[in-house]
Amino acid sequence: MRTRKQTRAEEENAAEATNAPTTPTAVSITKIEGPTVSPSKRDDDHTPSSGCNKPRSKLPTPVQFPLVAVLSLSLSALGYSLAWPYTKGALAAHSRVLSTRTELGIVTGWRLFELALGWFGNYDGYDITALNLLSHGPPLYLLFAFYEIPPAALLLTITIETLATYIPFRLLRPLSTAHADPSTAPNADIVADRPIALLTTLLAGAIYSVTLFFAYATYLPRYLVVYFANLPSIVPAHEATYVNLLPVTLVLGFAARSFIFTPAEATERRPEAEFDPMSATLRETVRWNFWGWTAPTKVVIRRTALLALVTGVNTFLQARLTLEGVETPGAAAWSSVWVIAAAVTGLGLGTVGNV
Repeated sequence: MRTRKQTRAEEENAAEATNAPTTPTAVSITKIEGPTVSPSKRDDDHTPSSGCNKPRSKLPTPVQFPLVAVLSLSLSALGYSLAWPYTKGALAAHSRVLSTRTELGIVTGWRLFELALGWFGNYDGYDITALNLLSHGPPLYLLFAFYEIPPAALLLTITIETLATYIPFRLLRPLSTAHADPSTAPNADIVADRPIALLTTLLAGAIYSVTLFFAYATYLPRYLVVYFANLPSIVPAHEATYVNLLPVTLVLGFAARSFIFTPAEATERRPEAEFDPMSATLRETVRWNFWGWTAPTKVVIRRTALLALVTGVNTFLQARLTLEGVETPGAAAWSSVWVIAAAVTGLGLGTVGNV
């Protein structure tokens, strides 16, 4: 049986324990670990084709490219319909009507193939716009330089073509980090540097200018005379200089830098696997010799090859099928100038990127 004195003593002891100062406990932190990121996810975040904090389209994948194709062709048809009163007097005088289903199928099929290359190549709206400008610029320059077409009509034409490709890609695919926010891309000190952008644009534009001037000074005038039946004059070919070509070639140089140099420099440089020639098979040796490049160099090679292909074929088809009086050798000669310019430009920009 508990007494009143025992109970009072216990209460006093409990009060003393409550009022007693507590000794602080020291907690040491030896390591802070962040969230685990898989290598594949980390690499995808730094590729030039990845989006910039924006989700991709929620539409089912099988319907995305057909939708891009339908939107592009519809916008192009709508644009030309609205612009017809402003361009028919200038372009119709030298235009050739696609008289057969084969010719119409070739032109339409090539247009769809262009869109497919851009879509399945994982290019964004800026990429496809630059590629479109580089591939449609040479036929329009031909009309401006030799057929005396007003610049306003040609600018309206290239605007329609550009918007018809840019808008569908922009709606269904976000911009890459290299284009949307260069300051956060790999090698941002190069990608976001304005003096480097200016110098590489000047380099690409100078290559286009020198290539075109060289063609004018050698083989191109003969092909213009022989294989362009309705050409009013070839005086611009003889009067061309490096300087008066620059307004056109600098625009192409800017597009070439955006399409080739920027994505290549924004590609993360990963350590390559070492090649052992003693244990490698013949297939591995051949592959290493032809494709054993760094990741940025591979981007340059792929995009330069694509640019040369699209520019050459599109320039040839536009000259051969849509201009009156142009024969196959003449269209091939005109397109060869721009294929060479694209190849040399890719080589030059790739060399600068490897310095």
